[in-house]
Amino acid sequence: MHKFEEIIHSILDSKFKKFLVLFITFLAFVGSLMMFPTNLVLAKMLPGKSANTYSVYVDLPNGSSYKETSKVTTCIVSILQREDEVENIEIFSGMGAPLDYAGLVKGSAFKSGENIAEIVVNLTDIDARDEKSFSMVHRLRPVLQSSCESIKIGTNIKLVEEPAGPPTLAAVVVELYGKDGTDLTNLGGKIRTILEKTKGLVDVDTLEDDIYEKFELTINKEKIIRSGLSIKQVNEILYLAFEGVEITVKNSEKSPEQIPLFLVLEEGSKSLSSFSKLSLERKLASLKLMNKKGFMIPLNELVSVELAKSKPTLMSKNLQRVVTIVAETDMVSQVYPLLDARSKIKEKLSTDFEITRGSLFNLDLKDKKTGEEYSLVWDGEMKVTMDTFRDLGAAFIAALVIIFLLMVVYYKSFALSGIVLLGSFLSIIGVITGHWVTDLFTHETFFLTATSLIGFIALMGISSRNSLLLIDFAVSLIENKGIDKRRAIAISTATRAKPIFLTAVTILLASVVLVVDPIFGGLGVALIFGTVAAVIVSLVFIPVLMDNTKAIKEKK
Repeated sequence: MHKFEEIIHSILDSKFKKFLVLFITFLAFVGSLMMFPTNLVLAKMLPGKSANTYSVYVDLPNGSSYKETSKVTTCIVSILQREDEVENIEIFSGMGAPLDYAGLVKGSAFKSGENIAEIVVNLTDIDARDEKSFSMVHRLRPVLQSSCESIKIGTNIKLVEEPAGPPTLAAVVVELYGKDGTDLTNLGGKIRTILEKTKGLVDVDTLEDDIYEKFELTINKEKIIRSGLSIKQVNEILYLAFEGVEITVKNSEKSPEQIPLFLVLEEGSKSLSSFSKLSLERKLASLKLMNKKGFMIPLNELVSVELAKSKPTLMSKNLQRVVTIVAETDMVSQVYPLLDARSKIKEKLSTDFEITRGSLFNLDLKDKKTGEEYSLVWDGEMKVTMDTFRDLGAAFIAALVIIFLLMVVYYKSFALSGIVLLGSFLSIIGVITGHWVTDLFTHETFFLTATSLIGFIALMGISSRNSLLLIDFAVSLIENKGIDKRRAIAISTATRAKPIFLTAVTILLASVVLVVDPIFGGLGVALIFGTVAAVIVSLVFIPVLMDNTKAIKEKK
């Protein structure tokens, strides 16, 4: 340690060396912060979580038949079956899978209809395969979409993983508020198109019913009564012709309730030769009912057929009409695609709308022709990310203020308190640089996450302790031993270097286990590299500041 003492003393004795230390520290600080705008280090709420399962959501256009949905699911399953790491596949047609965490936050368990299906893909154990689940999803998504979405125009295939958290509808959610339903829907379509063309966003979808053509059957009550039939008879034969009808029940010792038995016609009998009014009328003409007098009455005499448009469900939130557009991110943070999409929205829509900035990233739009006003609100994991980073930033600032006030009370000096505070803050150099270094050695992007910031906040106490050790020992040597100020600082630095190193090694060894964890990897990297930076700052930068302050005075 005597050699290290002489190195520190030589730095303190040379104005050039002290300036060099301050300049290098400043460059390191600025350089680490510049890694964010240059995208060398990317921020995200939480990284991808490798799990043993994921789901495939299949959404065909409203009005699609079960048969069309079955063709799409068969195509998807045929591709998934080629994967060696797929253990088994479960298909849920017309409904969502039994409720899981992903289904709970995305509402898939409440979906139903012939145009809906969900495929649950179960993988081999995570320890028995090399490919992570989110990497497999990233690889298979374009294959499934390009191969199977073309079977039915308008089909939307989404691959959904179990979210690592937090519970949000999607990574990026756009809520568009307005009054007029048609114009609001059209504007939502334009925004969806922009999101679909934004790099990094996938599985873009609008949570709104499609308007499609359908046939409405209206029974003529007067004709039914005159024909000697009942409305119940007509309804039953219509259900039998196209859906199926319960005809009886069965009792079983293994069932506490009666089991209904349904009569369903074969597929050829239920389906129409073509989607036309004439085809449906011919189908109705082939269905006949016997009245009380024994005459057979064709159904087309009792029922009229009209071609009509479907009536979509009106979506509202906070008592306002809303169109919701969702999108997931593909191996990237949601922050950067959102900023890109926001810029494109302002650029593409500025011709027809007056666009002003709302709170945070939100936008207010006003139609230049009609004067109609709309509000575009960003939600989803993006909003949670911003809220989390804001709260953690506030916690960090609060910790700095509390440390500073405690030091002021202890030292009765703003200068010494500032030295302790600055030494704590500069550990951020190691936190950011550590994420950049780790990213160079990982296959996937290593994001700076919320757990990374937690590690940074935890480091402040360790860094403060290092500075306190140096300052207290140096002041003690000056006051009790009458040693020269610079020599006292050099001795205290060399003497306290050993416990500082031992503390750092303990933290490093304890944090190694965290690095490989998909969620807490950021915390481990922050603790490891932040501790290294804190040690360097404490043993080189802090002594220079101590020498330059007048708060530490030599004994007269």
